[in-house]
Amino acid sequence: MSQAVIFDMDGTLFQTEKILELALEDTFQLMRSKGEWEGTTPIEQYREIMGVPLPEVWDTLLPAHSDELKRVVDAYFLERLVENIHAGSGALYPGVEDAMEFLVENQFSIYIASNGLRKYLHAIVQHYKLDRWVTETFSIEQIASPHKSDLVCEILKKHAITSGAVVGDRLSDIKAAKENALLAIGCHFDFAKEEEMVQADFVVYDLRDVKQVLFETMSIETR
Repeated sequence: MSQAVIFDMDGTLFQTEKILELALEDTFQLMRSKGEWEGTTPIEQYREIMGVPLPEVWDTLLPAHSDELKRVVDAYFLERLVENIHAGSGALYPGVEDAMEFLVENQFSIYIASNGLRKYLHAIVQHYKLDRWVTETFSIEQIASPHKSDLVCEILKKHAITSGAVVGDRLSDIKAAKENALLAIGCHFDFAKEEEMVQADFVVYDLRDVKQVLFETMSIETR
């Protein structure tokens, strides 16, 4: 039997807020310089929708702007995020290495399923050497659907996974688990919402707690 744990990236493994505000401020400063924006950067509005695909972000934050401008903004925002990652401005959440080592030791395969773009995800994986543990990282860009449930389904099919869990901080992660008959582990971290977390099978406040959840549900030994 092939068991796997599929992690979300933003707000689950990676502390996105450490680079988010920097990149978003730079992006809206660019718009101000072009005469396309007045006022402050809508960081709180973005926090409310954190985790959705970027096209949806710009449709929400810039509903009256042209598709062409949204493409320019999207490319610039991605560029600033990646530069901040390589500059070391971000950070993994505490317990990532401990949780990953435990999973590998107990013969779980590890995957990442994210609404982030491939270039952005690759920058994080490369900078923090996550491929020491992660078998493969999947971006929503790789499938035609905008739904994380379909992305998780793709992972299960490609790697012949028969059981496991999805670990994430948003409702899309919880739905992705349940719609694919996997355990839903909610991470009550920075962007998590109480009304979404209650729909998870288990909720953790530290990634190291994933070990105990798997011990209780999948009959493996804790260390």
